[in-house]
Amino acid sequence: MRQQTHKRGRFTNKTVAIVAALALGGGGAALVAANASAHGDKGGSGRHGTVAAKAGTIQCPDVGQKLSGVPAKARPEVDKNLAELDNQVAEAYRRMNQRQGSSDAVLSQLNDERSRTLHTIGSAMGGDGSRLRGMTDCRWQEVATAAGGGKGRFGRPPGGRQQGGDQQGDGQQGGEGANEVPGNAGGQAGNGPSQDDFVDITKVQPNVKQPPRAQQNGSTGTFTTDCGVGDPALRNSDNVIVAPGVGNGAHHTHDYVGNDSNDAFADNRTFEQGGTSCANGDKSTYYWPVVRAQDGKDEADADQLGGGQEGNVGTILTPKSSTIEFKGNPRSKVTAMPKFLRIITGDAKAFTGGDANANASWSCTGFEDRQLTDKYPLCPEGSSVTRTFDFQSCWDGKNTDSANHRDHVAFAAEDGSCPNGFRAIPQLVNTITYDVPANTPFAVDGFPEQLHKPITDHDDFINVMSDDLMNKAVDCINSGKQCG
Repeated sequence: MRQQTHKRGRFTNKTVAIVAALALGGGGAALVAANASAHGDKGGSGRHGTVAAKAGTIQCPDVGQKLSGVPAKARPEVDKNLAELDNQVAEAYRRMNQRQGSSDAVLSQLNDERSRTLHTIGSAMGGDGSRLRGMTDCRWQEVATAAGGGKGRFGRPPGGRQQGGDQQGDGQQGGEGANEVPGNAGGQAGNGPSQDDFVDITKVQPNVKQPPRAQQNGSTGTFTTDCGVGDPALRNSDNVIVAPGVGNGAHHTHDYVGNDSNDAFADNRTFEQGGTSCANGDKSTYYWPVVRAQDGKDEADADQLGGGQEGNVGTILTPKSSTIEFKGNPRSKVTAMPKFLRIITGDAKAFTGGDANANASWSCTGFEDRQLTDKYPLCPEGSSVTRTFDFQSCWDGKNTDSANHRDHVAFAAEDGSCPNGFRAIPQLVNTITYDVPANTPFAVDGFPEQLHKPITDHDDFINVMSDDLMNKAVDCINSGKQCG
């Protein structure tokens, strides 16, 4: 654990109250509301007000995670229609924001559209869509507003773990003084974040377990690659893994490092021919949702899909650093990743779909022994916000992708062992740091219905290392060296 040498400024009630107030009514996106005005007036501060009475989120079953055994020839059609399901939800939010019908009418139209798309998916897979019949129903779930507190708010994600608040022992979920904000405790403004999404990192107890001791045949080396922090000109709201060939398939903006040719229409040949920001020539692509300061300021995408039109607002924060490491396995040597292996870690829909795949973590420099999954950390003076993504490190030995983009890889058990039929590969660990402006809440970009919850954070990777570079990484890791 690194030595804690920075100044640990104690959070005052005033500081946390400012952050909570901004999170609740300041830099949040336009309020998604049923049968109510969706916008407050924009005052001289440039911040959105909160005037709606019924705020909430549209919850739909996550079809993509339920699909398995999709025939290879059906994959393009299935992927295109899975992206269309997300487009339909985004369009439903737009209709609600513009009050084009009651919430019941909008949801009825959404479910009709969804039913037709699910039938198309079923047909593409060689059936009649009956296996997806239970995935049709979308519903409206109210959450609390800053104006009213209200009932039915999400106190925690479905099946979720209060990894920030519960560990403090004093019942405070927003950091010292947060619950003293009049009328706003636990409130929800815009489409997130809320006061309850933040926690004073100094109030969280250490929770990181020590890694297992390496066995005789273990691999203890580390291969590091320097790919920079991303070029703002390369940002887009595509997702070539989940929605290939579909523009705005992510419905939120990504930062990219590594390969400079990553958009919805890239393929393996595109990646091989592309350039790279990595100093060692690694043409892999690494991408993750941007983090925005909730400061009420307009970015260039304020009126665009993937940006302000879908609730992703505020100043995009350029990372201070991005560390890309490949690590070994405590029980065995690692084998080379296949070229074009695709891996997604974390879950962009964990708030509405459950947290089974949520594993990205948040913390502060100097407090790395305290990792949070469902809270954003408030860091003391001199400390930077960190995001850490531990990728799956076991591979099925055959496939570079799978229908739900998860079944071909797996996480190792606590002792480092892989599931039967899987083999250990170098584990990608990506750690990103940010200097967040003082007294300013922040949030990760996401789908509108996910309310910018920290538990929805995720990271994507496509391996495009040359065989020589991958073999170099494997040899370094298996010989216990620190390379790169």
